[in-house]
Formats: sequence, structure tokens, C-alpha cells
Amino acid sequence: MFSLFKNEKDNDDKSHLSLISIAALLIHSAKIDENFTEKERVIIKNALIEMGANEENLDKIIKDAEQKEKDSNQILEFTKEVKNKNINEKKVVIEALWNIIYSDKDADIYETNLMRRLSGLLYLDPKIVGDIKEKIKSNQ
Repeated sequence: MFSLFKNEKDNDDKSHLSLISIAALLIHSAKIDENFTEKERVIIKNALIEMGANEENLDKIIKDAEQKEKDSNQILEFTKEVKNKNINEKKVVIEALWNIIYSDKDADIYETNLMRRLSGLLYLDPKIVGDIKEKIKSNQ
């Protein structure tokens, strides 16, 4: 009986750590233009909720992710978690990334380069990434 509770706690911990890595990736993309805005923070929170984050833990996830992003010097550790998600969850992350990039109505060369790299790192068809980009741009 106790092993059931332990497995549930282990799953919650893994999910929490996964969300921290995903949030760190989103935060990294928000900071790449050196202007992390409240609008971008809201986009990140909404994406995390869509991916199953509990609203009560959201601020802790964001705080932990900001520290993880600050302490890291590469994005590979963040992309590992996203790579293991299904295609629909990957699309949520890509949509959030493009929303963050276009939240200021412009994508600079660093942001577009990041998305090109992430396409490959996440094993996503560039057409899917491009379609999501066009959808976001047309909604701006």
C-alpha cells in the first residue's frame, strides 16, 4: 500500500522537474533579447498550465526554472525534457516559444536562430515549426 503512495509522489516529482526544465527553456527564449517582460511571463505560465502544471505550484516552478536557466550555460538540458514529450505537447512548447518571440512584434536573429536550433534538437519537422510561427504571426 505504501508503495502506491511512493510511486505517486515519484511521478509528481518527475512531472515537477520536467515542468521546471520546460519553463527554463521558455524563460531562456524570453531572455535571449535581453527584455523579459510580464507579457512573456504570462505566456510561460499559460503554457505550463496547458502542460499540466498545478496553478498553486506555478510560482515555485517559475522561480526554480529561472534559477536553473541562470545557472546553465546550454539549452540541451532543457530540451531533453521536451524531446521526450508527445507531438501535441511539443507543439504547445513551440507555440509558447513563438508567442514569446513575437510578444514584442519582432523576431531578431538570435530568436530565429534559437528556433532553428530547437527544431532540430526536438526532432520536429521544420514545416510544423513554420506553420506554428505563421499562425502566431497572423494573430499578432
